[in-house]
Amino acid sequence: MSDLHALTTELLAFRDARDWRQFHSLRNLIVSLNLEAAELLELTQWKSDAEIAALPVDTAGAGALRDECADILLYLLLIADVAGIDLLAAARAKLGKNEEKYPVAKARGSRAKYTELG
Repeated sequence: MSDLHALTTELLAFRDARDWRQFHSLRNLIVSLNLEAAELLELTQWKSDAEIAALPVDTAGAGALRDECADILLYLLLIADVAGIDLLAAARAKLGKNEEKYPVAKARGSRAKYTELG
């Protein structure tokens, strides 16, 4: 059993013990994921690059960063469960697609989109 599968099992048990499945339509989960992503983004609001880079070493900042990342992961797992997506397989497949779009010889050190690579 993968760690993601085990975590999803724990998450579903947590959800079901509270009878929250009724609130977890695919739409509601996608909205919630984006709200959590906005909370992660909020950690950077009005901060300099140096302040943002220091978040992981600041006790309060690291805790907030960790919690928001965890919230995003948990919602993503719920979305994948509802949609029947194997996240590990999907991520591997997407990485393969990205390898084709961004070959090392053309993309190394470049921030250009694949459609702009020469």
